[in-house]
Amino acid sequence: MFFQAKPGMLKLIFRNALFPCAALIVLCTFLSCGGVKDADKPNEQEMAQYPEKKEMILLTDRPPQLETPLRIFREDITPNDYFFVRWHMSQLVTKIDIDTFRLYIGGAVGRPLALSMNDLKTKFTPDSVVALAICAGNSRATFKPKVPGLQWNNGSMGNAKWKGVRLKDILAMAGVKKGAMEVTFQGLDRGALPDIPAFIKSLDIDHSMDGEVLIAYEMNGQPLPMLNGYPLKLVVPGWYASYWVGSLANINVLTDTFKGFWMKSAYRIPSTGFDETPDSLAKVTVPISNINLHSIFVEPDTSETVVAHKPCLVEGLAYNDGTGIKKVELSFDDGKQWVDAPLNPEIGKYSWRRWKYTWTPEAKGVYHLKVRATDNKGRVQTDKQWNRSGYARGFIERLEVNVD
Repeated sequence: MFFQAKPGMLKLIFRNALFPCAALIVLCTFLSCGGVKDADKPNEQEMAQYPEKKEMILLTDRPPQLETPLRIFREDITPNDYFFVRWHMSQLVTKIDIDTFRLYIGGAVGRPLALSMNDLKTKFTPDSVVALAICAGNSRATFKPKVPGLQWNNGSMGNAKWKGVRLKDILAMAGVKKGAMEVTFQGLDRGALPDIPAFIKSLDIDHSMDGEVLIAYEMNGQPLPMLNGYPLKLVVPGWYASYWVGSLANINVLTDTFKGFWMKSAYRIPSTGFDETPDSLAKVTVPISNINLHSIFVEPDTSETVVAHKPCLVEGLAYNDGTGIKKVELSFDDGKQWVDAPLNPEIGKYSWRRWKYTWTPEAKGVYHLKVRATDNKGRVQTDKQWNRSGYARGFIERLEVNVD
């Protein structure tokens, strides 16, 4: 069971019930002491440490929502113990008997399956992908005017190597029936009350069978951390992590369109794209899917001293839905002039792309840096963007640097 520290304490202290070797499945409702952080103070960072995690930024404690500190993104692969945590249901799995765990596949299939972990590792050809997992609400705290929801900064994302089984291979074993339209996915987490809509996401049948969607059982060469969806996680490369269902236990093939809350009502954007205005909200919305083009700074940190006439490393990340990054440009004068930032080699189609630039400030003062990316389809980041949910930030990132 989890135990919450008193408000103001830096760490959450637990007993050792959150480890995969335990013998039963137990669903635990978190005891909330702190609740949601003040949305009007997004830059106030309360830190917390959970099992299998190092100290991270705490957004809520029931369920736990943990943001990765920005400095961690100076590594190409995000360590498991710093990987962000996002759940929708308050009752999470804290113990699993891996010997009795089963992944169930049913619905419009010729052969319903109940696959053990051993089945998944021995009866299928393993596959892997380096892919960015990013919350649809990443950077929501930067939207103006403010919107409701968890006030993430840039840390609700992470880049990892995922290993597992291709979804199409599992569906092939089950024998998808003619007329199948969609596939749904549900984990073991549950709401605190029976009338809370179950967190179920869906993909159309063609996407499910494209060979890129994985059922992952490893993350960076290790079993998934419990808070990142142990023992199985749906990995949908190039799409926002709202589809990456954790603690995956049920797959259901449908001959109709899924109409559950988390597809029909939640995680939706204007049908015209990621932008609308507070005075003119879109009347037609669609489920959010592909990751929007964006780039961020990870260095220098605003707490670091930058000295005039001395070289300073300016570094960051650019990413999109797998289309690929063509170029990244930097401005040191608030967008008046732009220079190209060299790109590191690509480490995966669905990975982020690192860029670096050595900047030598010519004088002391306050500099306003900007970064913008262009992808291989010719799309360029815009200067402004807003939608009612704070989804899919793609507008240009700014960084104020004091040079001494």
